[in-house]
Amino acid sequence: MLDLDLLQFQPHLRVQEDKDGAYIFDPIRKKHVVLQPEELVRQLVLQYLLQELQYPAHRIRVEIGIVYNGLKKRCDIVVFDAAVQPWLLIECKSPKIALNQAVFEQAAHYNLQLQAPFLGVTNGLASYVAQLDFEQRSFQYLSAFPAFPAL
Repeated sequence: MLDLDLLQFQPHLRVQEDKDGAYIFDPIRKKHVVLQPEELVRQLVLQYLLQELQYPAHRIRVEIGIVYNGLKKRCDIVVFDAAVQPWLLIECKSPKIALNQAVFEQAAHYNLQLQAPFLGVTNGLASYVAQLDFEQRSFQYLSAFPAFPAL
C-alpha cells in the first residue's frame, strides 16, 4: 500500500454549491461535475498527479470510454506518455468501497484494452500501484506512483 495523504490536496479543490447540490471543478475536463464520494477521490488524485508529481495536464484524461465484454465502461484516470500511448490507468472508488480482488480485477480488465504499463487503484484511504509486464504476464507492486517519463 502506498503512503499517500491525499487530503493535503483538499485546499486545491474548487467546490461550489447551488440549489441542486454540490459541484467540484475538474481541471482536466475544465468543468464542474457533481460532487460524489468517488468524484472527490478522483479530484484529490488528480491534484496529487498535477501538484506533487508534476504530471502534465495535457497528458491526463478523465473518464475515457472503452467497451468491455460488449458493455460501455469508463476508466477514471488515464495518463498518456509522450507517444500518446496509455501509460498509467487509475481506478478510483469511494472511501466506502474496500479495495478487494473485484476492484483490482475491474481495473485489470479495463487495462486489457489500453495496455498501460502502470495500473493504480485507490479509494482515497488506501492506494496501490503496480508495474505490469505483459510479456511475462506478471506485475510488481510499487512503493510510489512512477515519475512521468522524460520527453
